[in-house]
Amino acid sequence: MATKLFLIRHGSTDWNVKRRYCGFVDIALNNKGKAQAKRLRRRLENETVHKVYSSDRKRAIQTAGIVFKGYDIEKIADFREMHFGIFEGLTYKQIMKKFPDIYKKWIENPFETVIPSGESLTILKKRVVKAFKKIILRHPNQAVAVVCHGGAISAFINHILKSRDFWKHIPQSASLTLLELKNNKLKINLLNDISHLSSIKIDAVKFKKN
Repeated sequence: MATKLFLIRHGSTDWNVKRRYCGFVDIALNNKGKAQAKRLRRRLENETVHKVYSSDRKRAIQTAGIVFKGYDIEKIADFREMHFGIFEGLTYKQIMKKFPDIYKKWIENPFETVIPSGESLTILKKRVVKAFKKIILRHPNQAVAVVCHGGAISAFINHILKSRDFWKHIPQSASLTLLELKNNKLKINLLNDISHLSSIKIDAVKFKKN
C-alpha cells in the first residue's frame, strides 16, 4: 500500500494573465481558470480521493470546489503562496521600474534574497513542508489532494529533490503533480502535467468518493 498525493496548482486568474504578483492577496479565478478546473475534474473522474485540502485563498478554494465537487474541503493557511512583500500587486514592468536591483537579485538567487516586507523562500519551504508532513501522517495508505499555489508546490518539490532550483519546479496553472509515499520514501510519478488542458469536451462528471 502507498499514500498518494495529488498536488494541483489553482487555475488562471486575471492577475496571472497580467503578470501581476499575487501572494497572500485574495484573488478569484477568471473564466479561463474555471474552465481549466473543469477539465482537470474530468481528468480525475475515475480516481479515488479520500480527502481534499486547499490553501485558504479564493483561487485555490474555487479550483478545489470545481475539481472535487461535493467534497468537504479543508482549508489550510500554510498552503498559501509566498508573500511577495513590496512586489505584491505589481506587474513585472512596475517592479522593474520601482525595484530593479532587488528584483534582479531575487531572480538570480531566490533562496538567498528576501523581498522587503515579504517572506523568504526558507520560511515558505518550512511552513509548506510542515503542512504536507501533517497530512501525510494523517492519511496513511490513502489518496489525498492538495490544491494550492505554484510557489508552494515548487518549495515542496525542491524539498523532496534536495534541490534549490525554485524556478524550474514552479508548475503551470491547473497542472497536476502526483507523488507516492511508499516505505517512507516520496517518489514523484508525475510533475506539472497539463495534458488535460488540451481541447476536450467539458461536461458534468461524478467522483468516486470513499
